[in-house]
Amino acid sequence: MKHFVEAHVDRRANAEQKLHQLIGAIINSKSFGVMYEPRTRTASDTFADRRGNCLSFSTMFIAMARDVGLEVQYQEVEIPPQWTLDANTFVLNQHINVRVDLGLRGKRVVDFNMAEFRANYDMRTISDRRGLAHFYNNLGVERMQAGDRPSALAAFETAIGSGDRHYTPAWTNLGTLHLRAGDVAGAEAAYLQALRTNQGDLVAMSNLERLYQSMGDRRRAVAYHAKVIRHRNRNPYYRYELAGRAFAAQQYDKAISHLQYAIRTGKRDERFYLLLARTYLEKGDRRRAAQWIRRLPPSGRGQSKQAR
Repeated sequence: MKHFVEAHVDRRANAEQKLHQLIGAIINSKSFGVMYEPRTRTASDTFADRRGNCLSFSTMFIAMARDVGLEVQYQEVEIPPQWTLDANTFVLNQHINVRVDLGLRGKRVVDFNMAEFRANYDMRTISDRRGLAHFYNNLGVERMQAGDRPSALAAFETAIGSGDRHYTPAWTNLGTLHLRAGDVAGAEAAYLQALRTNQGDLVAMSNLERLYQSMGDRRRAVAYHAKVIRHRNRNPYYRYELAGRAFAAQQYDKAISHLQYAIRTGKRDERFYLLLARTYLEKGDRRRAAQWIRRLPPSGRGQSKQAR
Protein backbone atom coordinates (compact mmCIF):
# COMPACT_ATOMS: atom_id res chain seq x y z
CA MET A 1 0.00 0.00 0.00
CA LYS A 2 2.84 2.40 0.81
CA HIS A 3 4.50 1.59 -2.52
CA PHE A 4 1.22 2.28 -4.33
CA VAL A 5 0.85 5.65 -2.61
CA GLU A 6 4.44 6.61 -3.38
CA ALA A 7 3.94 5.71 -7.05
CA HIS A 8 0.74 7.70 -7.54
CA VAL A 9 0.62 10.60 -5.06
CA ASP A 10 2.99 13.58 -5.00
CA ARG A 11 3.58 14.32 -1.32
CA ARG A 12 4.69 17.86 -2.23
CA ALA A 13 1.31 18.66 -3.81
CA ASN A 14 -1.46 20.52 -2.02
CA ALA A 15 -4.27 18.64 -0.29
CA GLU A 16 -6.74 18.90 -3.18
CA GLN A 17 -4.18 17.63 -5.68
CA LYS A 18 -3.27 14.73 -3.40
CA LEU A 19 -6.94 13.84 -3.06
CA HIS A 20 -7.55 13.72 -6.81
CA GLN A 21 -4.31 11.83 -7.46
CA LEU A 22 -5.22 9.18 -4.88
CA ILE A 23 -8.81 8.79 -6.05
CA GLY A 24 -7.73 8.66 -9.69
CA ALA A 25 -5.20 5.91 -8.98
CA ILE A 26 -7.72 3.82 -7.01
CA ILE A 27 -10.58 3.96 -9.52
CA ASN A 28 -8.33 3.51 -12.57
CA SER A 29 -8.60 -0.11 -13.66
CA LYS A 30 -5.03 -0.04 -15.01
CA SER A 31 -3.45 1.07 -11.75
CA PHE A 32 -5.88 -0.48 -9.28
CA GLY A 33 -9.61 -0.77 -9.98
CA VAL A 34 -12.33 -1.49 -7.44
CA MET A 35 -15.05 -4.13 -7.41
CA TYR A 36 -17.94 -4.16 -4.96
CA GLU A 37 -18.47 -7.35 -2.96
CA PRO A 38 -20.73 -7.62 0.12
CA ARG A 39 -17.92 -8.68 2.42
CA THR A 40 -16.07 -6.73 5.10
CA ARG A 41 -12.28 -6.65 4.82
CA THR A 42 -9.42 -4.87 6.53
CA ALA A 43 -7.63 -2.09 4.67
CA SER A 44 -4.75 -4.37 3.64
CA ASP A 45 -7.05 -7.23 2.57
CA THR A 46 -9.18 -4.82 0.54
CA PHE A 47 -6.03 -3.55 -1.18
CA ALA A 48 -4.79 -7.08 -1.88
CA ASP A 49 -8.13 -8.39 -3.19
CA ARG A 50 -9.26 -5.19 -4.96
CA ARG A 51 -12.78 -5.79 -3.67
CA GLY A 52 -15.00 -5.27 -0.66
CA ASN A 53 -18.03 -3.36 0.61
CA CYS A 54 -18.37 0.37 1.29
CA LEU A 55 -16.77 0.05 4.73
CA SER A 56 -13.84 -1.94 3.33
CA PHE A 57 -13.00 0.65 0.68
CA SER A 58 -13.55 3.54 3.08
CA THR A 59 -11.12 1.98 5.57
CA MET A 60 -8.52 1.38 2.86
CA PHE A 61 -8.92 4.93 1.53
CA ILE A 62 -8.63 6.47 5.00
CA ALA A 63 -5.39 4.58 5.66
CA MET A 64 -3.87 5.79 2.38
CA ALA A 65 -5.19 9.34 2.69
CA ARG A 66 -3.81 9.77 6.20
CA ASP A 67 -0.46 8.43 5.02
CA VAL A 68 -0.15 11.41 2.63
CA GLY A 69 -1.33 13.90 5.25
CA LEU A 70 -5.00 14.34 4.33
CA GLU A 71 -7.57 15.07 7.04
CA VAL A 72 -10.20 12.35 6.67
CA GLN A 73 -12.94 10.79 8.78
CA TYR A 74 -15.48 8.03 8.49
CA GLN A 75 -18.97 9.26 7.76
CA GLU A 76 -22.29 7.50 8.38
CA VAL A 77 -24.88 8.00 5.66
CA GLU A 78 -28.53 7.69 6.60
CA ILE A 79 -29.95 5.75 3.67
CA PRO A 80 -33.65 4.89 3.55
CA PRO A 81 -34.79 1.66 5.24
CA GLN A 82 -36.49 -0.94 3.08
CA TRP A 83 -39.99 -1.79 4.30
CA THR A 84 -41.76 -5.12 3.90
CA LEU A 85 -45.34 -4.19 4.67
CA ASP A 86 -46.96 -7.60 4.37
CA ALA A 87 -44.63 -9.10 6.96
CA ASN A 88 -44.75 -5.98 9.14
CA THR A 89 -40.95 -5.85 9.08
CA PHE A 90 -38.23 -3.81 7.47
CA VAL A 91 -34.62 -4.15 6.40
CA LEU A 92 -32.19 -1.56 7.75
CA ASN A 93 -29.04 -1.14 5.70
CA GLN A 94 -26.22 1.20 6.66
CA HIS A 95 -23.75 3.02 4.47
CA ILE A 96 -20.31 4.43 5.18
CA ASN A 97 -18.26 6.88 3.16
CA VAL A 98 -15.38 9.30 3.79
CA ARG A 99 -15.32 13.03 4.52
CA VAL A 100 -12.19 14.92 3.49
CA ASP A 101 -11.39 18.31 5.03
CA LEU A 102 -9.35 20.45 2.63
CA GLY A 103 -9.28 23.49 4.88
CA LEU A 104 -9.97 26.70 2.96
CA ARG A 105 -10.71 24.63 -0.15
CA GLY A 106 -13.76 23.16 1.54
CA LYS A 107 -14.85 19.61 2.24
CA ARG A 108 -15.30 16.67 -0.11
CA VAL A 109 -17.06 13.33 0.09
CA VAL A 110 -15.44 10.17 -1.23
CA ASP A 111 -17.99 7.44 -1.81
CA PHE A 112 -17.21 4.16 -3.53
CA ASN A 113 -20.87 3.50 -4.31
CA MET A 114 -21.68 6.67 -6.26
CA ALA A 115 -24.58 5.01 -8.09
CA GLU A 116 -26.57 5.02 -4.84
CA PHE A 117 -25.15 8.22 -3.35
CA ARG A 118 -27.34 11.27 -2.72
CA ALA A 119 -25.89 14.46 -1.28
CA ASN A 120 -29.21 15.21 0.42
CA TYR A 121 -29.03 12.10 2.61
CA ASP A 122 -28.17 12.97 6.19
CA MET A 123 -24.48 12.37 6.87
CA ARG A 124 -22.46 12.66 10.06
CA THR A 125 -18.79 12.17 10.76
CA ILE A 126 -17.92 9.48 13.28
CA SER A 127 -14.87 8.54 15.29
CA ASP A 128 -12.48 5.75 14.39
CA ARG A 129 -13.88 3.95 17.43
CA ARG A 130 -17.34 4.00 15.89
CA GLY A 131 -15.83 2.86 12.59
CA LEU A 132 -14.33 -0.09 14.48
CA ALA A 133 -17.78 -0.92 15.84
CA HIS A 134 -19.13 -0.98 12.28
CA PHE A 135 -16.28 -3.24 11.21
CA TYR A 136 -16.72 -5.87 13.92
CA ASN A 137 -20.51 -5.71 13.70
CA ASN A 138 -20.29 -6.50 9.98
CA LEU A 139 -17.91 -9.37 10.67
CA GLY A 140 -20.31 -10.69 13.29
CA VAL A 141 -23.24 -10.68 10.86
CA GLU A 142 -21.16 -12.42 8.19
CA ARG A 143 -20.01 -15.11 10.64
CA MET A 144 -23.55 -15.54 11.99
CA GLN A 145 -24.84 -16.05 8.44
CA ALA A 146 -22.11 -18.64 7.91
CA GLY A 147 -23.22 -20.53 11.04
CA ASP A 148 -20.05 -19.77 13.00
CA ARG A 149 -21.59 -18.73 16.33
CA PRO A 150 -18.35 -18.47 18.41
CA SER A 151 -16.72 -16.13 15.88
CA ALA A 152 -19.90 -14.10 15.53
CA LEU A 153 -20.20 -13.76 19.33
CA ALA A 154 -16.58 -12.63 19.62
CA ALA A 155 -17.07 -10.07 16.85
CA PHE A 156 -20.23 -8.56 18.37
CA GLU A 157 -18.61 -8.38 21.80
CA THR A 158 -15.59 -6.64 20.27
CA ALA A 159 -17.86 -4.18 18.45
CA ILE A 160 -19.45 -3.28 21.77
CA GLY A 161 -16.35 -3.44 23.98
CA SER A 162 -13.51 -2.12 21.83
CA GLY A 163 -15.75 -0.19 19.46
CA ASP A 164 -18.72 1.80 20.69
CA ARG A 165 -21.12 0.61 23.43
CA HIS A 166 -23.72 3.03 22.06
CA TYR A 167 -23.72 1.40 18.61
CA THR A 168 -27.16 -0.21 18.72
CA PRO A 169 -26.90 -2.54 15.66
CA ALA A 170 -24.29 -4.59 17.51
CA TRP A 171 -26.72 -5.07 20.42
CA THR A 172 -29.65 -6.05 18.18
CA ASN A 173 -27.50 -8.45 16.17
CA LEU A 174 -26.13 -9.94 19.38
CA GLY A 175 -29.73 -10.48 20.49
CA THR A 176 -30.54 -12.27 17.24
CA LEU A 177 -27.46 -14.47 17.65
CA HIS A 178 -28.59 -15.46 21.17
CA LEU A 179 -32.12 -16.11 19.94
CA ARG A 180 -30.93 -18.42 17.18
CA ALA A 181 -29.05 -20.40 19.80
CA GLY A 182 -32.18 -20.69 21.96
CA ASP A 183 -30.93 -18.23 24.59
CA VAL A 184 -34.16 -16.25 25.06
CA ALA A 185 -32.95 -14.42 28.17
CA GLY A 186 -29.74 -13.33 26.44
CA ALA A 187 -31.70 -12.14 23.41
CA GLU A 188 -34.12 -10.14 25.56
CA ALA A 189 -31.27 -8.52 27.48
CA ALA A 190 -29.48 -7.48 24.28
CA TYR A 191 -32.62 -6.02 22.68
CA LEU A 192 -33.47 -4.09 25.85
CA GLN A 193 -29.93 -2.71 25.99
CA ALA A 194 -30.31 -1.55 22.38
CA LEU A 195 -33.42 0.39 23.39
CA ARG A 196 -31.69 1.87 26.42
CA THR A 197 -29.05 3.15 24.01
CA ASN A 198 -31.57 4.32 21.40
CA GLN A 199 -35.22 4.54 22.42
CA GLY A 200 -36.32 4.82 18.80
CA ASP A 201 -34.58 1.68 17.50
CA LEU A 202 -37.30 0.00 15.44
CA VAL A 203 -35.28 -3.17 14.92
CA ALA A 204 -35.03 -3.76 18.67
CA MET A 205 -38.72 -2.94 19.17
CA SER A 206 -39.96 -5.28 16.46
CA ASN A 207 -37.61 -8.06 17.62
CA LEU A 208 -38.89 -7.72 21.18
CA GLU A 209 -42.48 -7.84 19.92
CA ARG A 210 -41.81 -11.13 18.13
CA LEU A 211 -39.82 -12.46 21.08
CA TYR A 212 -42.67 -11.84 23.54
CA GLN A 213 -45.18 -13.32 21.08
CA SER A 214 -43.12 -16.50 20.93
CA MET A 215 -43.02 -16.59 24.75
CA GLY A 216 -46.80 -16.18 24.97
CA ASP A 217 -46.41 -12.85 26.76
CA ARG A 218 -49.29 -11.10 25.03
CA ARG A 219 -49.24 -8.01 27.24
CA ARG A 220 -45.67 -7.04 26.43
CA ALA A 221 -46.02 -8.14 22.79
CA VAL A 222 -48.98 -5.80 22.34
CA ALA A 223 -47.13 -2.96 24.08
CA TYR A 224 -44.12 -3.26 21.78
CA HIS A 225 -46.36 -3.64 18.74
CA ALA A 226 -47.96 -0.30 19.64
CA LYS A 227 -44.51 1.28 19.95
CA VAL A 228 -43.49 -0.10 16.56
CA ILE A 229 -46.61 1.31 14.91
CA ARG A 230 -46.16 4.71 16.56
CA HIS A 231 -42.49 5.10 15.63
CA ARG A 232 -42.94 3.57 12.19
CA ASN A 233 -45.72 6.00 11.28
CA ARG A 234 -43.37 8.87 12.10
CA ASN A 235 -40.81 7.60 9.60
CA PRO A 236 -40.99 9.52 6.30
CA TYR A 237 -39.70 6.58 4.27
CA TYR A 238 -42.41 4.32 5.63
CA ARG A 239 -44.99 6.95 4.73
CA TYR A 240 -43.44 7.11 1.24
CA GLU A 241 -43.88 3.34 0.95
CA LEU A 242 -47.53 3.68 2.00
CA ALA A 243 -47.96 6.49 -0.53
CA GLY A 244 -46.65 4.23 -3.28
CA ARG A 245 -49.16 1.55 -2.33
CA ALA A 246 -51.97 4.11 -2.28
CA PHE A 247 -50.91 5.52 -5.65
CA ALA A 248 -50.92 2.04 -7.22
CA ALA A 249 -54.45 1.53 -5.83
CA GLN A 250 -55.50 4.93 -7.28
CA GLN A 251 -56.15 6.25 -3.77
CA TYR A 252 -54.62 9.59 -4.66
CA ASP A 253 -55.81 11.65 -1.69
CA LYS A 254 -54.35 9.09 0.69
CA ALA A 255 -51.07 9.11 -1.23
CA ILE A 256 -50.95 12.92 -1.07
CA SER A 257 -51.51 12.86 2.69
CA HIS A 258 -48.64 10.42 3.26
CA LEU A 259 -46.28 12.34 0.97
CA GLN A 260 -47.04 15.71 2.53
CA TYR A 261 -46.25 14.24 5.95
CA ALA A 262 -42.97 12.81 4.64
CA ILE A 263 -41.94 16.18 3.23
CA ARG A 264 -42.91 18.02 6.43
CA THR A 265 -40.38 15.93 8.37
CA GLY A 266 -37.64 17.82 6.54
CA LYS A 267 -36.24 14.84 4.63
CA ARG A 268 -35.50 16.39 1.23
CA ASP A 269 -35.70 13.22 -0.81
CA GLU A 270 -36.50 13.96 -4.46
CA ARG A 271 -38.61 10.80 -4.68
CA PHE A 272 -41.18 12.31 -2.31
CA TYR A 273 -41.60 15.33 -4.58
CA LEU A 274 -41.68 13.33 -7.80
CA LEU A 275 -44.37 10.96 -6.57
CA LEU A 276 -46.40 13.87 -5.21
CA ALA A 277 -46.20 15.60 -8.60
CA ARG A 278 -47.25 12.38 -10.37
CA THR A 279 -50.15 11.98 -7.96
CA TYR A 280 -51.45 15.48 -8.68
CA LEU A 281 -51.09 14.78 -12.42
CA GLU A 282 -53.24 11.68 -12.05
CA LYS A 283 -55.82 13.81 -10.26
CA GLY A 284 -55.75 16.24 -13.19
CA ASP A 285 -54.19 19.07 -11.18
CA ARG A 286 -51.34 20.12 -13.47
CA ARG A 287 -50.75 23.39 -11.62
CA ARG A 288 -49.93 21.71 -8.30
CA ALA A 289 -47.91 19.04 -10.08
CA ALA A 290 -45.77 21.78 -11.63
CA GLN A 291 -45.38 23.47 -8.23
CA TRP A 292 -43.93 20.33 -6.68
CA ILE A 293 -41.62 19.76 -9.65
CA ARG A 294 -40.25 23.28 -9.17
CA ARG A 295 -39.63 22.51 -5.48
CA LEU A 296 -37.72 19.34 -6.33
CA PRO A 297 -34.47 19.26 -4.28
CA PRO A 298 -31.15 18.47 -6.01
CA SER A 299 -30.25 14.79 -6.02
CA GLY A 300 -26.60 15.53 -5.37
CA ARG A 301 -25.33 13.67 -8.39
CA GLY A 302 -22.63 15.41 -10.35
CA GLN A 303 -22.07 18.21 -7.87
CA SER A 304 -18.55 19.62 -7.71
CA LYS A 305 -18.19 18.75 -4.03
CA GLN A 306 -18.53 15.02 -4.68
CA ALA A 307 -15.15 13.47 -5.32
CA ARG A 308 -15.20 10.44 -7.61
